[in-house]
Amino acid sequence: MPQKYLALLLLFISSSASIFAAKQPNIIFILADDLGYGDLSHAGGLAPTPFTDQLAAEGMRFTDAHTTSSVCTPTRYGIVTGRYNWRSTLKKSVTFGLSAPIIPTSRTTVASHLKKIGYHTGFVGKWHLGLGWHNLPNGEVAKPVNADDHKKAAKKKNNKPDGWGIDYSKKVTGGPVALGFDESFFIPASLDMYPYVYLRNDKVTQIPTHIKAFHRPGPSGADFEAENCLMDFAKESRDFIKKNSQSEKPFFLYLPLTSPHTPIVPSEKWRGKSTLGTYGDFLMETDWVVGEVLKQLKESGLDENTMIVFTSDNGCSPQAKIPDLVSKGHLPNSAWRGHKADIFEGGHRVPFLVRWPAQVKAKTISDTLVCTVDFFKTVADITKSSKHITPNIAEDSFSFLPSLKGEKQAIRPFLIHHSIAGQFAIREGKWKLNLCPGSGGWSAPRPPVAMKDPKLPGIQLFDLSKDPSEKNNVQASHPEVVRGLVDKLVKAIQEGRTTEGPQQTNEGWPNTVNSKTLALFPELGGTEK
Repeated sequence: MPQKYLALLLLFISSSASIFAAKQPNIIFILADDLGYGDLSHAGGLAPTPFTDQLAAEGMRFTDAHTTSSVCTPTRYGIVTGRYNWRSTLKKSVTFGLSAPIIPTSRTTVASHLKKIGYHTGFVGKWHLGLGWHNLPNGEVAKPVNADDHKKAAKKKNNKPDGWGIDYSKKVTGGPVALGFDESFFIPASLDMYPYVYLRNDKVTQIPTHIKAFHRPGPSGADFEAENCLMDFAKESRDFIKKNSQSEKPFFLYLPLTSPHTPIVPSEKWRGKSTLGTYGDFLMETDWVVGEVLKQLKESGLDENTMIVFTSDNGCSPQAKIPDLVSKGHLPNSAWRGHKADIFEGGHRVPFLVRWPAQVKAKTISDTLVCTVDFFKTVADITKSSKHITPNIAEDSFSFLPSLKGEKQAIRPFLIHHSIAGQFAIREGKWKLNLCPGSGGWSAPRPPVAMKDPKLPGIQLFDLSKDPSEKNNVQASHPEVVRGLVDKLVKAIQEGRTTEGPQQTNEGWPNTVNSKTLALFPELGGTEK
């Protein structure tokens, strides 16, 4: 071949490779808050949710998808880090608006990983992973302009009027920008946890001057109203997509919503739209945000090669008045036992939809066991950047890319669940072992009652293939299954990881196992190797 033609061929190959590299998919992860497995209309819900239905119709629906925890903060930790939440300093419960960060800035997150390989990363929504606030000098405390109107509310239990000693003019530390996001627009925690403010790029957009109460009275910006959040998040998301459509860089948008978590406050446009009351209206508005994202992708010409993942941080909350919804024929957690906060399936089995027209076949359903913690390794595989995942990154994340390609094999050997009280469960195949008596959360029998009931053993073993509602505890007749699952859980804690690789450390042993269970398996209260 003549030299000049060889040079042209090499130039063509080089240019083609550059074009291919530039065609990494955009990635959007939308996280609903307290949305149950049965809340969406394609899963039997009675409030119309056409846009999440569109995700299911044009992509893949996972029917055996779970969160790492049955409450907010821990699940979010798992999504962002690819690591089980109970390995962090938070061994149970959740953070609050003024809590310190639980993710050290030295830890690689899915955002910092994608940023490293050339993605522009954005965060819009509810953070709820702690922030590093700064105090006013000399112990100063600001006084809200409407303090007198809230004296009684501020004296209520758990409603102490704190948060006024914070210097809100300073950027927070340990927030989204410090953890790999190029830009951010968010609220600190849940909409019923003060301070009630927006932050843009880790700085408050309006200094709190008022006390407002969306459940817990506390510092709020004068203009902040809970019912505006979904509209504001939708606008910010559309702006982010539109702006980045002009860039050569692919983008990653993490969009954790505030709904349908309490306060259940649909905006005026959505009130009265459903037959389920306020909760149904809020479901519809949540779905609308998904629609806004889809519309902007199409308008920006990014629809084909953008992967959208839609899921929830845990099951539906009892604050939604589940019995009332069920009486109307709406089963927010489907037929699964329990709800938010529980170790039962209703606490952590969630909707999980993936739409990516360029790669994922429409109208497909997968029964592969997956978890929200698997997002990290999946996007690393999709972007062919797994070589950057060192032993201390994404220790519990397994790629579900094979499932997206239509392959049927299991992607993970087992899955560990966690309740609000820090109680464990471990799932392998059809077997699920709950390492506590009762729910480990908010449904009956709750931990204090279950611990005192001599009829309730310290463990519960269920065959989900025959007993999906977890009604028949068969632990007594399958001791070998129990023993095997306990051994796997102990090893998972000791090794500091569940993926292949060298041993890692946890941030302390998760000493939340109850005394009944510890009496049977004292090794669960052990220490790391």
